[in-house]
Amino acid sequence: MAKRSIFDTINKKFRRTSVGKMFSGYQQLREANYISSHFSTYLEPVLAVDDALRESVYKIRHNVYCDELAFEPVKESGLETDEFDAYSRHCMIRHIGTQQMAGTVRAVRPLQEDQLLPIEKYCRSSITRNDLSPDNFKRHEVCEISRLAVPKYFRRRRSDDFDGSATGAINPVTYSETELRCFPFIAVGLYFAAAASALEFGVKHAYVMMEPRLARSMGYVGIKFQQIGPVVDYHGKRAPYYINRPLLEGSLKPGFASMLNEIRLSLREQIPAMPEEREEYLRQFIKD
Repeated sequence: MAKRSIFDTINKKFRRTSVGKMFSGYQQLREANYISSHFSTYLEPVLAVDDALRESVYKIRHNVYCDELAFEPVKESGLETDEFDAYSRHCMIRHIGTQQMAGTVRAVRPLQEDQLLPIEKYCRSSITRNDLSPDNFKRHEVCEISRLAVPKYFRRRRSDDFDGSATGAINPVTYSETELRCFPFIAVGLYFAAAASALEFGVKHAYVMMEPRLARSMGYVGIKFQQIGPVVDYHGKRAPYYINRPLLEGSLKPGFASMLNEIRLSLREQIPAMPEEREEYLRQFIKD
């Protein structure tokens, strides 16, 4: 135990040095490139193009937001929905090996003047950067990324004890070590899916209410959200953030830029399956 403590102390001191920080940064870069290159081998983006897939979205959200976190009341239907779903695009990440859905997110995308973003309805006063307020832009140019949810069994590490499905642990027999290394990046994949969806549909300005620590985690892969207001109490401590296409594409690390492009190409193939996204409709908004 004493030897371990001494080693840990030396290791911590080394990481604080300029050489240690450089080494740590190199390790992070290697890990980022490793994950981005393997992500599409095990996980794939899915647009909720029909009622069955949208029901899967609502079930995952109910499991996370109602059953687990108690942010919303439990519903008898087992589906978590709200008024914004009527004009949202829902994306999921599917684990290829088991065909299980590993998470969901939506891009709330208003097109009519009376359609608000959730941030406008519930947290408008939290936005202090007036120059980046959604009010400054046309309705079809804005969206909000929200309702990100990852089931518990895709958030657990291999080091956890496997006590069966009731605990939500990952079965180490079912998932490989490489897959488990990819799972913490499911949230990144979901944000990329929402971003790709927005880019395909001509959206220019995106908003999200999230915890500052999540924003910092997104910065690790090069997603540089701009904080446009203070932290407020909204389903926990969250702050309003803004991002646009130049901010997204200009700061991504190469491996993750490639990952975003792969997700975007995959979603592009799925768009024709959505009746409301036919070519004549999209032509109003999409500009290459």
